[in-house]
Amino acid sequence: MKKRHIRRPASAEKRTKGKPVLPGKSAGRRGYLQGSGPEAKTRVRRGRVTFPAISEAMKEWSAVLAGELTGWPQVSTRKMFGFRSFYRKGVIFAALPQTRGFDSQASLILKFDRMPPKLLKRAEADERMNTSTRVPGRGWFSFEVRSESDLRDAVWWLSQAYEAGH
Repeated sequence: MKKRHIRRPASAEKRTKGKPVLPGKSAGRRGYLQGSGPEAKTRVRRGRVTFPAISEAMKEWSAVLAGELTGWPQVSTRKMFGFRSFYRKGVIFAALPQTRGFDSQASLILKFDRMPPKLLKRAEADERMNTSTRVPGRGWFSFEVRSESDLRDAVWWLSQAYEAGH
């Protein structure tokens, strides 16, 4: 009879590539936080990204913003993965969280096919905007709503995405 070689698991550090393991989870096939330290917000599980639940304040702010957006001409909405997506003439330009956040518990996302350089510069200067995309100035950008006073700026950014999406 042939003797079977038993393969021993690699160290936890190797399997997670140095990323912290969630409490109560093994380092193997289970989830771990993407990034490290307190800024790690998005959880990866079995190759999929799961989005954080949104705060009660963000649920209220999202409803206020949705009320504003649905009043704009040629805007339609659909539910999508815990978000409410907004379209202008069938082209998506934004998504507001209903049950899940994007980068954090209080962020909305904006879609730009090509963000003008002047607007991109302004977005990079705004600490609430996450401008890291695969192609600079293109794709999904997130805006973090930290307080009720940020709603005015959120509407401004939403209007920029609305105008760019036609």
